[in-house]
Amino acid sequence: MKVLVINGSPHIKGCTARALQEVILELEKEKIEIDYIDIGNKDIRGCIACGTCSEKGKCVFDDVVNEVAEKFKEDDGILIGSPVYYAGCNGNLISLLDRLFYSTSFDKSMKVGAAVISSRRGGSTSALDEIYKYFGITGMPIVTSTYWNEVHGFTASDVEKDKEGLQTMRNLGRNMAFILKAINLAKDKYGMPKKESGTFTSFSDGLE
Repeated sequence: MKVLVINGSPHIKGCTARALQEVILELEKEKIEIDYIDIGNKDIRGCIACGTCSEKGKCVFDDVVNEVAEKFKEDDGILIGSPVYYAGCNGNLISLLDRLFYSTSFDKSMKVGAAVISSRRGGSTSALDEIYKYFGITGMPIVTSTYWNEVHGFTASDVEKDKEGLQTMRNLGRNMAFILKAINLAKDKYGMPKKESGTFTSFSDGLE
């Protein structure tokens, strides 16, 4: 089993990376392989709703988004980290996630999703919710821990002092490994859940 890890911070060795590493250590102890990529320092534009991806099967802008998409398709789970900017995620990360989830047609249901947030002081939970929505709309189980998945600090060395935050990261890693293994076993024993599709409600009949 393999997890795609995305560091959305432009500081590739900063607070977010430190939080992610604590989760990764626990995943590796459980024999989970890791695909790691830094995207916070890359030039990533937002989606322009051109629809080309529905024809070509990938985003028209051939950048790191398409690179991440190939890994995401093959991996069993995804772990996303972001710093907090104005109580939200890094704009680069949101641009990547918008395009990644919109431009890829492969089934994401039962891929396991987890997120971690770093902040100096506040805004963590709203940023966490922002990432969770990508998982929730695509049928991905969301991994939680023993507190909100966040660490606090202005530098990576500050995060070392956040003992509860690092504990939360370790518990997150263990929970993610457990859910990955449980779903893998359930697929073999029971198969995937039946999924209905084809119904699209727009309420257009009553609108001018």
